[in-house]
Amino acid sequence: MTDYWNHNSAYHDWIVGIATQHRGDVLDVGCGDGLLAQRLSPVSATVTGIDMDPSATVRARARTSGLANVSIDTVGFDEHVGVDASYDVVTFVAALHHLDLRSSLRRARSLLRPGGELVVVGLSANTTPSDWVLSALQVPVVRVASWWHGEARDIGVVTAEPREGLREIRAIADQEVPGARIRRGLYYRYLLRWRRG
Repeated sequence: MTDYWNHNSAYHDWIVGIATQHRGDVLDVGCGDGLLAQRLSPVSATVTGIDMDPSATVRARARTSGLANVSIDTVGFDEHVGVDASYDVVTFVAALHHLDLRSSLRRARSLLRPGGELVVVGLSANTTPSDWVLSALQVPVVRVASWWHGEARDIGVVTAEPREGLREIRAIADQEVPGARIRRGLYYRYLLRWRRG
């Protein structure tokens, strides 16, 4: 299976860089076709990818079949039997908006070991005038980058529209993962990074 570039994989290097600092156990929530799990494998002790979509996990298993430290499970985050404090990195790439934000942040927090990090590449809804303006300002850059990299628009995974705006996401994150750093990224994404004390 070949590599590809899209608005989510554009942030894989950022995530791999964080995982490299830990070189531990990673949970990739909403792993899709396994591209990130494949890229995390060389810098991680173990990578567990989970996704509810059976067709995606079939492809993820095929992509990572030669990697002894990667496992892929067809299960949702709420059903994933994870032990508290069992991961060094928990990542959501375009997956958190498919789930209940508050309970998912709380559960991700509990799954992290002390010093472990939560890493989110997320989608937020445009709910304020400034959201719409900032999204519109990105359009020229996004179009050029998509053309330059030969964007793979449809990789055959389940998509959903985000419900919460960035203001609401920040407010909930302040309660569930206080001190999380949240910033707007390119490609209509926000980036969240939080370390468990």
